[in-house]
Amino acid sequence: MSTQIINGGGSGRHVIDGPLTLAATDEAVPGFMLNSIDSRIVKVRPMSTPIDQLSRCGDSRRATSMTVEYYSVDPKHTEAKTTAVVSSGAGKRRADGIYTHTIHTTEDLIFEPSETVILPDIAVKDKDGNSAGPLVFYIVGRLEGGGIEVMAINAPKDEDGKALVPEIPKDSTIIRMGRAATELDVQTAQFQSLPTKAYNNCQIFKMQVEEGTFYKIARKEVGWDFSDQEEAAIIDMRMGMEKNFLFGARAKIVDPNKHEEVYLTGGIWNQAPRHTEIDIDDFSESSLIEIARQAFTENCGSKRKIFICGSELISRITKIECKHVRHAADTKVKWGLRFDEIVTNFGNLCVIHSEIFDQCGHSCDGMVIDPEYMTKYVHLPFRTEKIDLRRSGTRNSSAVVITEASCVVLRYPRAHLRVIGSKAPAAN
Repeated sequence: MSTQIINGGGSGRHVIDGPLTLAATDEAVPGFMLNSIDSRIVKVRPMSTPIDQLSRCGDSRRATSMTVEYYSVDPKHTEAKTTAVVSSGAGKRRADGIYTHTIHTTEDLIFEPSETVILPDIAVKDKDGNSAGPLVFYIVGRLEGGGIEVMAINAPKDEDGKALVPEIPKDSTIIRMGRAATELDVQTAQFQSLPTKAYNNCQIFKMQVEEGTFYKIARKEVGWDFSDQEEAAIIDMRMGMEKNFLFGARAKIVDPNKHEEVYLTGGIWNQAPRHTEIDIDDFSESSLIEIARQAFTENCGSKRKIFICGSELISRITKIECKHVRHAADTKVKWGLRFDEIVTNFGNLCVIHSEIFDQCGHSCDGMVIDPEYMTKYVHLPFRTEKIDLRRSGTRNSSAVVITEASCVVLRYPRAHLRVIGSKAPAAN
């Protein structure tokens, strides 16, 4: 296969399918060598790779195989919806002065005997007609035929002392609260948290850098040597890894030419189960507050998270006038990355721009990541291996092969959030 010269998408050109030779260099960059160079050469640094950077600085574990199996668990659900209307009145008599109601919910199994629950949308009043707050129940038990049996706690009582519960419509929210034990209780209903088993594939990322022997000994105007070639290759390799770690599709395929299996890693974008949609054309401080609300509630995550954004979303965040949230006075530097921190009452968002989002068609989108619950599995650690192609009789050049086999997973998926920005269609 002959050596080819391709454009780099900006400044600079790249040599593929062959070593870096004098002829290839002169074709790609006329005048680069000392005898014809004109003025200068510029090394172009690509954009940062925050996911790859975070994964290297955070929790990393050794994988013993290319397929990684891991367990993730989210907190026990705290709320459900009623699936049928609960009639008003005192309910069913269980004993003298004790009346119960049956409530059918979308998730009966999350409720346990001796727990208390609240229905925030159902207001009750005391005997004098004053507000007694939302309706609260004590759970007597789960019923074999479905539903939970409950006793009203703060419902108004009639002359006979019966608690009169107002009608509870279908789809009313019911929220778990704390347990209420008796004096003689030693045990409660058992609680176990069973994690969900998931898996991802480690992908073998490779990059090879070659340098022809005559190119190596030729005198050059600038100090561009083999270590610079390696640095440029590593940057390009990490950029590719970043795209796979974010938006890759998990698969195992067979290369039709090599007849060997290829493992492809799945990106964290599709691992996060939660998302929120925003109108990018009408982005305001309220939109930012809603993102923070979604990011820091209904999960067990940290109160400081990383908000990685495409350029369009970054632009809208930068332009809004903030009254109820504020920007931290200093730019934060952590994990080798610089963040602009936005402080809200829900938690702090450390905002960073990622050009990978732009390149992959997500310029209006972003992702809130909790670095505490993102793990990198490494089957083959990042390493370089020198190959003497001249001695092997392949080519008159030396080469370095850079390799890593790894993947990134989200251990507590609900601690992370996808932010999807939508734009109004352009008028014809």
